[in-house]
Amino acid sequence: MMGCIFCKIVQKQIPAKIVYEDEKVLAFEDSTPQAPVHILIIPKEHIPTVNDINESHKEILSALFAVAKKIAEENNIAQRGYRLVMNTNAEAGQSVFHIHLHILGGRHMAWPPG
Repeated sequence: MMGCIFCKIVQKQIPAKIVYEDEKVLAFEDSTPQAPVHILIIPKEHIPTVNDINESHKEILSALFAVAKKIAEENNIAQRGYRLVMNTNAEAGQSVFHIHLHILGGRHMAWPPG
């Protein structure tokens, strides 16, 4: 999608500290981390919001969560605990309209989140 910052990261037009990449998914460190481990996991396909997900996206969604598990294990937060967050639309805090899963860990997470 033209103008989407995450699509530009996928296309390597904007630099990012990439920690994982395969044919469906890209993961990179958040530029304004909210925890010692804060990584964004995005599909390479542009999907604006959760509301735009359809049946054809099953494999992509499965890949997002599988990569989150892998990243948690690699960052030694899998056993301690970590939070996965996906915001949908502006009122929920979505600022980039390309679905993305935040993985946050390495510190105690308070509840409610905010």
